Amino acid sequence: MFNNLSERLEGAFKNLKGEARISELNIANTVKDIRRALLDADVNYKIAKEFTDRVKEKATGEKVINAISPGQLMVKIVQDELTELMGGVEAQFDISAKPTIILVAGLQGSGKTTFCGKLANYLKTKKGKSPLLVAGDIYRPAAIDQLQVLGEQIGVEVFSERENKNAVSIAENALKYAKEKAKNVIIIDTAGRLAVDEMMMEEVANIKQAAKPNEILFVVDSMTGQDAVNTAKAFNDRLDFTGVVLTKLDGDTRGGAALTIKYTVQKPIKFVSSGEKLDTLDVFYPGRMAQRILGMGDITSLVEKAQEQYDEEKAKRLEKKIRKNQFDFQDFMEQLQQIKKMGNLKDIMGMIPGVGKAIKDVDISDDAFKGVEAIISSMTPFERANPDSIDASRRNRIAKGAGKQLHEVNAFMKQFEQMRQMMKGMSKMPMGMMGGMGAMRGMRK
Repeated sequence: MFNNLSERLEGAFKNLKGEARISELNIANTVKDIRRALLDADVNYKIAKEFTDRVKEKATGEKVINAISPGQLMVKIVQDELTELMGGVEAQFDISAKPTIILVAGLQGSGKTTFCGKLANYLKTKKGKSPLLVAGDIYRPAAIDQLQVLGEQIGVEVFSERENKNAVSIAENALKYAKEKAKNVIIIDTAGRLAVDEMMMEEVANIKQAAKPNEILFVVDSMTGQDAVNTAKAFNDRLDFTGVVLTKLDGDTRGGAALTIKYTVQKPIKFVSSGEKLDTLDVFYPGRMAQRILGMGDITSLVEKAQEQYDEEKAKRLEKKIRKNQFDFQDFMEQLQQIKKMGNLKDIMGMIPGVGKAIKDVDISDDAFKGVEAIISSMTPFERANPDSIDASRRNRIAKGAGKQLHEVNAFMKQFEQMRQMMKGMSKMPMGMMGGMGAMRGMRK
């Protein structure tokens, strides 16, 4: 996500390396490179120029204080301006109404229907809501089937009327059904087109008028850059939506849409989404995104994701075992499962400051743990609980059972022991589950 933009901005800051203070001369070169980086990320020229003009105005004449280098000062200025450009603060998502009605719009292929499933899952698991998904796309039969599949996966009911070819009527009937079934959130999926057309706009506007939604979310494929921004403007002129959702942030994202959509339509980004998994939906925080763009990681989001999987009683038991050097393979396997629940592995590692750049060209699959899991699964319960009991003959048997070479099992055993010794020296571990990351090197097969 934004790898190219991050690299270009980092290169721009190098102009200030070794300088004692920021001057008009060195600021000019830096600002020029920042502008080029933004243009390359598909940011509109007018926006890029206004952005760099503000950066230049703030930076010119600034003195270096408290041992902060000019480069660090420039990074801080750019970070603040990026944050402001993307909205400044977290946008509120209003689900206080009973019921809350959410209308979801966007072009075909933007990830709109998948987002509806993710949003329902988010509201059910994290907000304690009882959502109803409404299949309002009457033109694409597969959209109804897709929503039904998503609903089954997350345990959320889907309202559909396959024979009804009136989207407004479907929405009205869904609202009545939701009231009867005591559903407190209704998420209406609408039809998309390959391009903006009057028929689509008229239909979604009529649904809005009939349903009177509390939130209208416009879903944008973040890989389409400025085209996405232009489409958002056309929709906003007609719908006056309340917020934007950026999808496919795990793809080859140049960043233009994320950076400029708030500026262009004056509506906040409320959610960001990556991948197909239904738990990969995050609230959008402009400040955190700015940090990630600048290669600073996102420790706050990482901690929040860890806390979602944090079980205090289990953590206390694990801490006692670690202190006594009794951490075993069963404990290790449980930690892997917790890490996997946090989301895409490469995305999680990218939240650690300095790691994102190091792994940008590394292919880290969500199946990265399969090799380790196969090895542990080939152990007997006794072996998992007693790592020191695994001698040469046991290792041979485990290697055969896991479909691995003996040297791979030996390497994992060595890494595990090193990690166990390291963890023994740790005190309390609110993020202890991250301790297993060191054992992953070389086991991504």
